[in-house]
Amino acid sequence: MSHPFETLTPDLVLDAVESIGFLSDARVLALNSYENRVYQVGIEDGEPLIAKFYRPQRWTNAAILEEHRFTFELAECEVPVVAPMIHNGESLHEHAGFRFTLFPRRGGRAPEPGNLDQLYRLGQLLGRLHAVGATRPFDHREALGVKNFGHDSLTTLLEGNFIPRSLLPAYESVARDLLKRVEEVYKDTPHQNIRMHGDCHPGNMMCRDEMFHIVDLDDCRMGPAVQDLWMMLAGDRQECLGQLSELMDGYSEFHDFDPRELALIEPLRALRLMHYSAWLARRWDDPAFPRSFPWFGTERYWGDQVLALREQLAALNEEPLKLF
Repeated sequence: MSHPFETLTPDLVLDAVESIGFLSDARVLALNSYENRVYQVGIEDGEPLIAKFYRPQRWTNAAILEEHRFTFELAECEVPVVAPMIHNGESLHEHAGFRFTLFPRRGGRAPEPGNLDQLYRLGQLLGRLHAVGATRPFDHREALGVKNFGHDSLTTLLEGNFIPRSLLPAYESVARDLLKRVEEVYKDTPHQNIRMHGDCHPGNMMCRDEMFHIVDLDDCRMGPAVQDLWMMLAGDRQECLGQLSELMDGYSEFHDFDPRELALIEPLRALRLMHYSAWLARRWDDPAFPRSFPWFGTERYWGDQVLALREQLAALNEEPLKLF
């Protein structure tokens, strides 16, 4: 059976945008996105718009609208974020079986790894985001946890026969050992789940005209605040300590942070490693994935994963980063 996204042609994209009252100039540019499909669409006598088409059957309408409401809430509190456009009173639209949302076009560049001045400003921005996120919970979006990001990911990989037989015992063994250790650290580490970005890698914190803004809240969910912080750090332990200090100096201006959560950095990194492999496996029926990730399923990839999980298990037994 063909994948639903195979029917999402440029003509259908234009028809969808025009179905809610915009007149396109027939220019469509596919942007770099795999989970959903995102296009820049030219508009007659206006700035181009960004049209995001949601992956079918991933989120419920209630979950998507909850993401939108969180984004609007951030914008109302003057947190710089690219929010969905509201047209005819709606932010979520449907055309030919596809749900889609329009955004204003706002470019920018990703932060420079290890730039201390930028990390201070990113800390301020994340502190503002979490100050809003902590005011109430999500009702329709899942929380980040060891089961859904760890155990469920391992089940997907084992049951789907994605791991070469030669490496299956090694991968399963280290993955189970790693998850056991992650569970222990989670149990021993006090933390509070708040609404957070959820996929806060540097590419989702864009800088334009010397100002940072947040993009792509598609993965927002409940989780510990440190999940949105640790991906801002780069380099060896000593470098990360200096970066963490700058990041938290900015963050603490707007929101309190429990330093005990720093013990969750390596467990969260471990969960992200496993979840990424499972994400590729779950999307393998989408033709874009075999084309874009041809190395998935090779012995080299899984050999590297075994090594990465072993290194992560060792990292979990080291002293966590601390604020001074």
